[in-house]
Amino acid sequence: METKLLHITTAKGPLECQLAAGKILGALLADLRQKGLQAETMDRVAGPESGTILSATIQVKGIAIQTAIQSWLGTIQWIQKSPYRPNHGRKNWFVGIFEINPAETIRWDENEIVYQSVRSSGSGGQHVNKVSSAVRATHTPSGVSVFVQESRSQLQNKKIARERIREKLEKAQSEKLVEVVNQTWSQHHELERGNPVRTFTGMDFKPKKAEKNFKKQRNQLKKELYKELKQ
Repeated sequence: METKLLHITTAKGPLECQLAAGKILGALLADLRQKGLQAETMDRVAGPESGTILSATIQVKGIAIQTAIQSWLGTIQWIQKSPYRPNHGRKNWFVGIFEINPAETIRWDENEIVYQSVRSSGSGGQHVNKVSSAVRATHTPSGVSVFVQESRSQLQNKKIARERIREKLEKAQSEKLVEVVNQTWSQHHELERGNPVRTFTGMDFKPKKAEKNFKKQRNQLKKELYKELKQ
């Protein structure tokens, strides 16, 4: 199963772009889920008004993800008069969707944990001093290590150690993901206003169908044919 991250950005655009971004987030999630993919919002920076966002990061899991997301990558256009500034002349608003590289995934497998029995330290009487019930556990691929001596049962200490290693690995993975997402803020200055890959219109956010006009192509073919006939 593949995993990809998508980042929606308004490129520090006005409130209208932030509203468009909120609508795009909903439309994108719905489209991906309809295609049988798992799509969840990992991070979202809310805008000042209801329904608006400055940016969002989506995690997508499934098979053949690239085919499903390709038509969303690039600039998304929303055609609508400003609902916030009635006298404003502009009606074209742009939002960007980029694919970002996910942080390196830390593999989690309990069989890769090495346990070492250690004598407990501190108060606890003769039992603590004589019995090696404490545990030092190390996850070998990542090097994450914990020391547990809460219980007099070594089995229970191992269970606690596994849970703490899992928590540490999840925290490390989360920190890596945040770092990757923060790097995408540089894309806020790269948003191309034009050549949209998708266009939506109105407050109901209906997709605008591509106009199929082959007149220009037909005229060009006629010119080329005419030139060939003259030769």
